[in-house]
Amino acid sequence: MRVPATNAATMQKVLITQRFFDDQAIALLRAHGCEPVIAELPPGEADGNVPPSTLLQWLHGASGWIVGHARVTRALLAELPQLQVVARRSVGYERLDTMAVHELGRVATIAAGANDPTVADLTIGLMLAVGRRLAEGSSNVRRGTMSIALGTDLYRKTVGIVGFGRIGQAVAKRLRGFECRILVHSPSQDADLARAHDIEYTDLRTLLSTSDYVSLHAPLNGGTSHLLCDETLAMMKPSAYLINTARGGLIEDRHLLKALRSGTIAGAGLDVFMSESDPGYCDVTRELASLPNVVTVPHIGASTREGLARSNMVAARCVLSVLAGQPMPDGCVVADGRAVSRR
Repeated sequence: MRVPATNAATMQKVLITQRFFDDQAIALLRAHGCEPVIAELPPGEADGNVPPSTLLQWLHGASGWIVGHARVTRALLAELPQLQVVARRSVGYERLDTMAVHELGRVATIAAGANDPTVADLTIGLMLAVGRRLAEGSSNVRRGTMSIALGTDLYRKTVGIVGFGRIGQAVAKRLRGFECRILVHSPSQDADLARAHDIEYTDLRTLLSTSDYVSLHAPLNGGTSHLLCDETLAMMKPSAYLINTARGGLIEDRHLLKALRSGTIAGAGLDVFMSESDPGYCDVTRELASLPNVVTVPHIGASTREGLARSNMVAARCVLSVLAGQPMPDGCVVADGRAVSRR
């Protein structure tokens, strides 16, 4: 990428409303004629909780925005004619109005591929943690007892993967080391992928009724919202575990809470929750976290030093590519209205 002059008067402002944006990614932006501005988020809060009025103030004069969980709406974009590119430092984009991005002549990107191994590692970790009842065992030791909570193997179990994009494939690759039988439910079926990952495609009912572990890796949209609810949870085996490192809205958390309490399923490992987008579910999240057969973590799927460093660099390169009018990193563009803006 050609490095433009970096005179302060010509540098383009790039707002970053994400924590843990590292020095290497900041240096890359500066070396290519941008001035990164890192927003001061309230302690313990993400940009999804920042009011639109504050976002507008922060984004004044910005050409690029590296965003986390803030809602990128038509109304917000309309107030920011100078903003050319919105880059997510992750892969989900359900909070981003892609139609508005396109129609208003902007570009929206994701950090495709950057956190695949990081999320896949956590997925396996949650399978092991909930299956081996690590939270219960740790609690026993802290209480001064060596009482053993008898768990179950992941070795040679049947694992169902719902959604088979990059992360689902990375999970399947890791599961081969455990000699698992892997079932996949996906909107599309690829024979080459099936051979490469030694998987079996199947319908959702068969996957749920057969699997010892069910792991969700589907995007959240109108067709997948509350995919796991009373009806589908009842299809699972009473000995099965449910893992979600994708999006909270894939599960109806109230129904999951009921299924866990009643013994409909054996347990769950959860990195994401409905309460992240709907505060009305905060009590449900707390109740899920209190159950002995549930392992919960606070949406840390992509949050390792290495994973965030990769994501930061992809997001920065996306911003630079748009501002310089150069080709984008593969798989990163989710909305591109530049042709519209040139009409």
